[in-house]
Amino acid sequence: MLQERLIQAIRNVPDFPKPGILFKDITPILLDPALCRDIVSEFQNRFKENSIDAIVGVESRGFLFGMLMAQAMNIPFITIRKAGKLPYKTISFEYNLEYGSAKMEMHVDAIKPGWNVLVHDDLLATGGTAAASAELIKMQNANVAGFAFLVELAFLKGKERLNQYTPNVVSLVSFE
Repeated sequence: MLQERLIQAIRNVPDFPKPGILFKDITPILLDPALCRDIVSEFQNRFKENSIDAIVGVESRGFLFGMLMAQAMNIPFITIRKAGKLPYKTISFEYNLEYGSAKMEMHVDAIKPGWNVLVHDDLLATGGTAAASAELIKMQNANVAGFAFLVELAFLKGKERLNQYTPNVVSLVSFE
């Protein structure tokens, strides 16, 4: 079962990036090409009933499977990055973090009005970055078709935050 394979592959790194945090490291997944293919296939299956025009990958680990998913679905891949990382004209959305704020950006011409866009990132925690990505999509007069995550930290309740955009929030593995 895919969920069990993911749980086996994800490495727990204690006290990273700071004491008290148990970091869920997905990089061991990348060592297994068959597992990577199965992840892409699973996301394709989960969203096959949706009309998706593009996939947004959120910096930086969202680029890993987001691009593979877009290629498998034969649709455009769009990057959303931290402020100052994109070379062309951008739109931005600033949001609050537990301590301070962050700003995400995307190119002004990346998404067409009316498109149905799937947001992909490796991990759903509080949902702040995914919600900021959804806001950028809405600023382009496009629709959030769904969210796709490898891992969800359910105890942080990020899924609840994303339900305002769509009830279509998929995580392949969830940790309580």
